[in-house]
Amino acid sequence: MDAGKLLIPDYHTHTELCGHAVGTPEDYLRAAERQGLTGIGIADHFPLLPEADRSVAMSFSDLPEYVKEVEELKRRYPGYVFLGIEADYRPHTIDRVRALLEEYPFDYVIGSVHFLGPWGFDDERQVGAYSGRDIDRVWVEYLQLVGDAAESGAFTILGHLDLAKKFGYRPSLAVDVEIDRLVERIVGAEVLVEINTAGLRKPVKEIYPSLSILSRLNRAGVNITFGSDAHRPSEVGLDFERAVQLASEAGYTEYAALRPSDTGERAPFDLKPLPSL
Repeated sequence: MDAGKLLIPDYHTHTELCGHAVGTPEDYLRAAERQGLTGIGIADHFPLLPEADRSVAMSFSDLPEYVKEVEELKRRYPGYVFLGIEADYRPHTIDRVRALLEEYPFDYVIGSVHFLGPWGFDDERQVGAYSGRDIDRVWVEYLQLVGDAAESGAFTILGHLDLAKKFGYRPSLAVDVEIDRLVERIVGAEVLVEINTAGLRKPVKEIYPSLSILSRLNRAGVNITFGSDAHRPSEVGLDFERAVQLASEAGYTEYAALRPSDTGERAPFDLKPLPSL
């Protein structure tokens, strides 16, 4: 089925400012329109702290212009375009990140864990660091940090929930207890979780999160959004029919759709029926 027939929004897209994507916010807007999506959120990478890395995130000098550009699109397309950002959760920087996020009128913030200590575990340039590591420990540490991110109060949506599988590394032991604990923490924090189709374009060839995790989230009452994690306009809404199918298999019948905020705070959301395939 064509993604344009699904009538859902894409809240996870990037731009050329992050250093590893192409296209402007308006390019992504046009792509969403062509796909027939019901909304588009631009959520580029918030500047990395404590050290700047222009290859993985925008610089602080870029941030005001990014906000201005997306805010202009919001004025031109009210209720269709949303100003988002994707920020890294790192224990030693979260207080500073939270304070900086509050300085800008973001409609939503995607919280992601890309680092275990100094190691960018999902960075293709650092994949060799998996060699010799205890993969079970990698997963346990990762799931703990995602739970910490949920409870930090800084984020609206949790991004690519089981990103630790990106390169196909799976735990040899069951981590069911850790996953169940993560779901409990997400419920307590009242954050949304995205279904992210980018994993289909990565070595793991699987949507984030897995059906098993998504089913647990559904049973616990956690609401979902959809994101392509597009790094080029042609990826907007990509594989959303598979994402909707996965959501349905997990038992979901609704998803969370943002609506404009009247207070200037984070955008509220409505629950919409999951499209039929």
